[in-house]
Amino acid sequence: MRWTVETLNATVDKELDALPTDMRARFVRISELIAAVGLERVGTPYVKHLTGPLWEMRLRSKDGIARALYVTIRDKRVIVVRVFIKKTQKTPRREIDLALQRAKEILE
Repeated sequence: MRWTVETLNATVDKELDALPTDMRARFVRISELIAAVGLERVGTPYVKHLTGPLWEMRLRSKDGIARALYVTIRDKRVIVVRVFIKKTQKTPRREIDLALQRAKEILE
């Protein structure tokens, strides 16, 4: 069974659509890489563990840096729960908290 990458809901779709074109293309590229070789074989600089069940896809382009925060669930599914443009060195705690809150919907 292959890995799939999905978004949680329409809110996350809108966050993804709000990114510049080249960042969205980077998201698609990393998603395709996960599907092709498996999440367990994709590491930095593409993905990194944040805390608990939360991981991040690292999107870098000429327009800046963005993050797609995700969790994994059974059946080899990656569920993106938050997408945002990163403006500070560290991922803001409020973004992590929001992602964890959204992830509760599918992890419980």
